[in-house]
Amino acid sequence: MLARLIAALFVAQTILFGECLVSAAETRPNIIVILSDDMGFSDLGCYGGEIKTPHLDQLAANGLRFSQFYNTARCCPTRASLLSGLYPHQAGVGHMMEDRGHDGYRGELNRRCVTVAEALKPAGYGTYMVGKWHVTKHIQPAGPKNNWPLQRGFDRFYGTITGAGSFYDPGTLTRDNTMISPFNDPEYKPEQYYYTEALADHAVRFVDEHTAQKKDQPFFLYVAFTAAHWPMHALERDIAKYQDQYNDGYEPIRHKRAQRTAELGLINSNWAVNPTVGNWSDVKHKEWESRCMQVYAAMIDNMDQGIGRIVESLKKNGQLDNTLILYMQDNGGCQEPIGRQGEGKRPAIASLNPIAKETLRTDVIPKQNRAGVPTLQGLHVMPGPEDTYIAYGLNWANVSNTPFREYKHFVHEGGISTPLIAHWPTGIKRRGEIDHQPGHLIDIMATCVDITGSKYPPSVEGQPIQSLEGTSLQPAFKGELLGRKQPIFWEHEGNRAIRDGQWKLVAKENSQWELYDMVVDRTETKNVATQHPEIVARLSKKWSDWAERANVLPLGTWRAEKPKKK
Repeated sequence: MLARLIAALFVAQTILFGECLVSAAETRPNIIVILSDDMGFSDLGCYGGEIKTPHLDQLAANGLRFSQFYNTARCCPTRASLLSGLYPHQAGVGHMMEDRGHDGYRGELNRRCVTVAEALKPAGYGTYMVGKWHVTKHIQPAGPKNNWPLQRGFDRFYGTITGAGSFYDPGTLTRDNTMISPFNDPEYKPEQYYYTEALADHAVRFVDEHTAQKKDQPFFLYVAFTAAHWPMHALERDIAKYQDQYNDGYEPIRHKRAQRTAELGLINSNWAVNPTVGNWSDVKHKEWESRCMQVYAAMIDNMDQGIGRIVESLKKNGQLDNTLILYMQDNGGCQEPIGRQGEGKRPAIASLNPIAKETLRTDVIPKQNRAGVPTLQGLHVMPGPEDTYIAYGLNWANVSNTPFREYKHFVHEGGISTPLIAHWPTGIKRRGEIDHQPGHLIDIMATCVDITGSKYPPSVEGQPIQSLEGTSLQPAFKGELLGRKQPIFWEHEGNRAIRDGQWKLVAKENSQWELYDMVVDRTETKNVATQHPEIVARLSKKWSDWAERANVLPLGTWRAEKPKKK
């Protein structure tokens, strides 16, 4: 009798425990982190821009926007920081994908960190990624692949291992662990291949498949678009929406954006707006220059359409209410002059040998398309089509970064300020509001661990894991203070900064510190370093201490020569 009673109690306890697990799985949120590429603070409609982003605008209207969220000023470090919850040097990616002979600059995501996927997977999350990986120097199809997505915690992957490339024929295109050609892919055969659309389509596929196969299991999806990174490639139907939009040049757009960001409450109308870079009256090729911005806008427009399809898939699968969507950007507008030199001429016919549809490509700037047409660059080549490779340039980047100064690479506000949109109907009750607390990419991992109840591991297979640097954003979702205990720090290419409350200390490489009061001058127009030497001394000491412990020093390591091959 006693044995039967014990057995019955055991069964009841097992059922109750199982029900608790199911209940936990049902209540734990899905998470979708969306990262776009080379975009400025004011490009989105909900951040003051004229570009059509209705789906992101809708997420903002029903969610929470952050006005002072930060990235690391460059693509690779941002991705390493977002994935790991650490500063990029701690994750091994203090610069780009090259080994500079120092642990902070290995050009490779190290094993002293875990990715968000690696942190959430043990808690029962399905983990998926689409898009740009760019945290390993090993990009060849034969490997090594120890730092490819599936080896860093993701169940499924569709995207590119390297950083940039054609939107019509991207190099290093990979499904799971196998590099593929977009034109010899048995699983995905659109009428017109366009990378931004392919990423959105695969994100939808992963959501649909997960919901169908693992409906009681939450998921984490990382969507890393390459829009709107050079080259300016866009579909003509999207470009047509912006016909004549930019014919009057830089200043009218910047003026409207500055006015709109103030009206929205994202910036203080009392802050001075940095001057416009570039004089439209001096532009000799106005049609070409305006076309560059039209294509840029079209790239963002297409990305927003894809985000809309992802949101629709969540609705269709009954997952929208319990999914935290976080949208952000990897750095500010890009001033790099790729493809903007010379007087390019369009050849009439293909003049090079064609490339077979099954051939794998790893090139970032292709010399030709598959039909044998040389890649075209220069002032007379209208960007947009497959055989062009052109950036939109410094003057339009200045427009994108309105009202801030500087660009990608730099740690003044124009280089590091990103929108952050957070949407989660069951977890964020603030609808259409703006949170003005400073935040950083290091906070994404902390937020994911916090809201999922996951455990951030102190070690993995005997390897100690570095402690998280970030702060969970969940208090802001409730209208509470974040309680950040440490300042926020930056270093990229010798450009360095620290944000501590209202104060920001910032400098370009080999230059003196500048000090700005971010309450009255976030646009960084009034350097008050000489008026507050004690604050400069205090913050520079904090920065030096951080740089010492975070693998940043010696400063300038990013310029070191590559190690000689043995």
